Amino acid sequence: MPEADPNRLVHCKKLDRELPGLAKPPFPTDLGKFVYENVSKEAWDLWLQESVRYINTYRVDLSSREGTEFMMKQLRIWLGLEEGEQAATAWTPPEE
Repeated sequence: MPEADPNRLVHCKKLDRELPGLAKPPFPTDLGKFVYENVSKEAWDLWLQESVRYINTYRVDLSSREGTEFMMKQLRIWLGLEEGEQAATAWTPPEE
C-alpha cells in the first residue's frame, strides 16, 4: 500500500476550497472513496463533531446495521449527496 501523501490537496465539496485531504478513506465503501477524494480533513473533522450529536441524541448503535445506515444517510445529506433534512439533534448552538 502506498504511503499517504501529507501534502495531498482536495477541492472540498463541503467547504468549497482546496484543502489538505484525509490520509486514507474513512471506510472501505464507495462513500468512503468519495469522502477521501472530495472532502478535506477539516470538513471531515466537522462531520465527526456533528456525528457525535446524532449518536447521542438517537442513541445510535454503530454496531447495528440500522445504526450504520442511519449515520451513512445523515452523512450523505450533510455532504449534499442525498436530498432530505438532517435529523434534528438535542444540541443547540450557544447564544452569543
